[in-house]
Amino acid sequence: MGVELSVTFPNEVPEFAAIRAQLARVCAVPPLRMIDGLPALPDETPEAGWRELRFGFAAGMVTLRRGPGALMCVVWGTADAALLAARDALAWACAEAGGGTVRTGSGDLSPADFARANALQPV
Repeated sequence: MGVELSVTFPNEVPEFAAIRAQLARVCAVPPLRMIDGLPALPDETPEAGWRELRFGFAAGMVTLRRGPGALMCVVWGTADAALLAARDALAWACAEAGGGTVRTGSGDLSPADFARANALQPV
């Protein structure tokens, strides 16, 4: 069972390059391990229209799924604090890249509020 954070967008889901650029502001950008269920080269860029990406963070794998007007950041239910922090960094990067909102158990948060709540310090 996965533990996910959903990021919703008022307009379009941001492109991969924008997400990657924002992710670099809060952590070392992890390599892609899979694109739409197929193995990816570490420096590979997904084509527009991708549906699922898997990032190889040092703490483990985080899946990014695209849905209508949303992105979902997913880790296994057994994730430790480091992997949950990686998921949170990816969710923040997605929200920041596309002007989105992170849906949490306590309500929707702007990227700035989500960063503060999760001790993320963008540079």
